[in-house]
Amino acid sequence: MARRYDPDRRTRIIDAALRVVAADGMAKLSHRTVAAEADVPLGSTTYHFRSLDELLVAALRRCNENFAQTLRDSGIPVAGDGPGAGLADELTRVLGQWFTGDRGAMELEYELYLAALRRPALRPVAAEWTEGAVEALSRRVDPATARALVALMDGVCLQVLLTGADFDAGYTREMLDRVVAGRA
Repeated sequence: MARRYDPDRRTRIIDAALRVVAADGMAKLSHRTVAAEADVPLGSTTYHFRSLDELLVAALRRCNENFAQTLRDSGIPVAGDGPGAGLADELTRVLGQWFTGDRGAMELEYELYLAALRRPALRPVAAEWTEGAVEALSRRVDPATARALVALMDGVCLQVLLTGADFDAGYTREMLDRVVAGRA
C-alpha cells in the first residue's frame, strides 16, 4: 500500500489538539482523541509527536506565534514620542481587543501556558512567550519595566478569565500607566 502524501498532517494534528483542549480541557487530551479530531490514523499522531508533551509543546508554540502576530497586527509602534509615551493606552487597547474577541481562545492559550506548572517540558515554551513579549516592549521601555508590564497584563488577563468579570479598561490603563511612569 502506497503512502498518501499529506504535507499538512502535522499542522492538522496540532490544530486538532488545540480544539480538543478548548472543548474538553487538558484531561481529555490523548493521542486517540486528537487522531479522531484530526481525522487521521492514531499512528500519525504518535509518528509526528512521540509524547503528549511534544504535542503540547507544538500547540503552545502555535499560541505563542498567534500572540506575536496579534502584537504585530495591533499597530503598537516600536517607538513613540517618548520611550513610553502612549504605551499604556496602546496596551489597554490590545487587551480590550483580546477580550472583545473569542474569550475561548484566550482561555485555551492560558490553559496551555499554565499547564507548564505540571509539565516541565512546556516551561521553556512558556518562557519564550514571556521573553518575546518583554523583547517587543523593550523597544519602548527599559527591560525591567517591560517585564513588569508583561506581568501586569498576565495578572489582569488571569483575573478577568478566572472571575468571569468584565475587562476594566480604565483600571487597566491606570495600572499600566503607573508601571510605565515608574509609579508602581
